[in-house]
Amino acid sequence: MKKSPKRLSVMLTAVLGASLVLSACSGTGNSAKTSGDSDSKSQGKTYTFRLADTHPDNYPTVLGDKKFAELVNKKSNGRIKISVFPNGQLGDEKSVIEQVQLGAVEFTRVSAGPLAEFSKPLGVFSLPYIFDNSEHEWKFLNGEKGQEMLKSLEASKMEGLAYYDSGARSFYSTKPLKDLNDLKGQKIRVQQNQINIDLIAALGGSATPMPYGEVFSSLQTGVIDAAENNAPSYVSANHYQVAKNLILDGHQRVPEILLASKTIWDKISDADKKIIQEAAKESVETERAEWEKMEEDSQKKIEDSGVKIVEVKDLKPWQKKVEPVIEKYRADYGDILDAIDKARK
Repeated sequence: MKKSPKRLSVMLTAVLGASLVLSACSGTGNSAKTSGDSDSKSQGKTYTFRLADTHPDNYPTVLGDKKFAELVNKKSNGRIKISVFPNGQLGDEKSVIEQVQLGAVEFTRVSAGPLAEFSKPLGVFSLPYIFDNSEHEWKFLNGEKGQEMLKSLEASKMEGLAYYDSGARSFYSTKPLKDLNDLKGQKIRVQQNQINIDLIAALGGSATPMPYGEVFSSLQTGVIDAAENNAPSYVSANHYQVAKNLILDGHQRVPEILLASKTIWDKISDADKKIIQEAAKESVETERAEWEKMEEDSQKKIEDSGVKIVEVKDLKPWQKKVEPVIEKYRADYGDILDAIDKARK
């Protein structure tokens, strides 16, 4: 793919910056006592790293990032400092992933969705209704197969550290949504993804891929009838003002992933890797608590605005409806789907 001069300039600047950081780090190996071997000396080095996030400063993932940075600093006695850059300051999601692969940016938080391009197993999260609820999802993520998937990014020069929460996606419409049948015939905006298109077709709707920024006006003018997202995004994008029917079906649960550059990862000591891994795992509690708080705040705003909310209490009819979609992709994700099913029991 041909990169624009602007993107090349940003990435070259980032690479140069990272080289300077690593160069500075290599000469500061005297902040801890060593026993003489190279690994022990490495444990004493000081580092200044950067963590990129595209979300706003007060967003749950950014608060999780900051907790992670705080814990790393504390556990390393101030030797390892991580500065968090929210609001896409270091680039959009795609360019940051590229910079992390190069080692130009050391850490980032990114959705598992685009990471499926680099690790096929992560594409399973796009499949509909594979998780019954949040508890089922996290039981899988924290289990053996979930953690194995986290490590599957190594071949693409990234080191998965921890999953962060991003809730569940549900449908909302300008038309009534009382049950599954009401989606039939509705023009529903989806991300440009074949699984999403297959999902809408299975539910009887008409999939309409379009950029996210066009959704509000398209709902307002009738170009589309419905869209889907998590509750905080439904509120922050003001879609709740024009699509005042929400059905909480939770068709997708796509986690966020906190990850490190493999280029940097391979240069630090095992002891420092352990510090970073522990801090990442411990930061999950903060991120999940902040996500829950944000969902509650969004829910209250939705209710206060007069949106008609329907909660799906039995997912089985929905899961039955999308069985052809699951079977279509079972050859790609069979072992993972088996592990998800096992986590249900």
